[in-house]
Amino acid sequence: MSRLFSKRLPTGSFFMLLLFIGVLLSAISVSYSAYWNRQLLNSLYTELNIRDKAQAEYGRLILEQSTWTAHSRIEGLATDQLKMRVPDPTEIIMVAP
Repeated sequence: MSRLFSKRLPTGSFFMLLLFIGVLLSAISVSYSAYWNRQLLNSLYTELNIRDKAQAEYGRLILEQSTWTAHSRIEGLATDQLKMRVPDPTEIIMVAP
């Protein structure tokens, strides 16, 4: 039994072991890199979806703001609620600076 373990390894076997470990580490790193790439891509699509929803909401808010600040609406509110009117030209007094 001791003769079995006392045999010398062939020349270059240490180099082959290093190459095997290198290939194994390379395969693991490629697998990890592909996994990490998928994770980042999923988070990118999530963020793009959030951005698209925010842009749609912003568009709705801009439309709502333009509706609330329309000149005809403000003029109607001033006329109805505040009883404002356009003055007659005879009622206008010009003041010199």
